[in-house]
Formats: sequence, structure tokens, C-alpha cells
Amino acid sequence: LNKNVPIFVCTMAYPTVPCPLHIFEPCYRLMIRRCMETGTKQFGMCISDPVKGFADYGCILEIRNVEFFADGRSVVDSIGKRRFKVIQHSQRDGYNTADIEYIEDQKVH
Repeated sequence: LNKNVPIFVCTMAYPTVPCPLHIFEPCYRLMIRRCMETGTKQFGMCISDPVKGFADYGCILEIRNVEFFADGRSVVDSIGKRRFKVIQHSQRDGYNTADIEYIEDQKVH
């Protein structure tokens, strides 16, 4: 998962830290539905950038559970997995996507 990764532009996310989300915008509702249907259950989280649209670094979030409501909204229980660097910004069906490269942390001995 490093080409055309869906990007949720919202808040700062970190590996191992839970990130609960209330999804109500139509483009993000579509994005979450696709993440669940394709089985990846993952998307990127980046903070906003006034020039590029979203930051060059972010964190992959893994969906642990989704509660869908009758009006189309949902509550997503996700947790941070891995940090990444954005190689190329793009869009798909109203939401942002990116080609990414994972960042490997150096282990402290």
C-alpha cells in the first residue's frame, strides 16, 4: 500500500495512538467505504497545508472498527501504524490521494 493511498486531511496522527474519527463529508464517506470494501482497511492521515493541500509527512491509520449510521455518517475507530513521506500529491473522486514512501525509524539499542 504505497500508490494512490487515500489521504484524510484532518489532524496529526502517530504510530500506536488511537485516532477516533466522525466521518460526515461525502468524499470521506466514500473513502472509508472503499477502504473497507477493498480490504486494505488503511488510509493516510495528514495535516492541512495552505499551499499543497496537505503536508508532506503523515501516518497510516488502520481501521479497527466502523459504525455506520442510517444517515450515511460513521464513527471510525482507527489506530496509527506507520509514518510516511508523500512522494506525489493527487486526488480521486473528491478526496486526496498520494504516492508514499514509508519512513523507517532507527532502533535505539
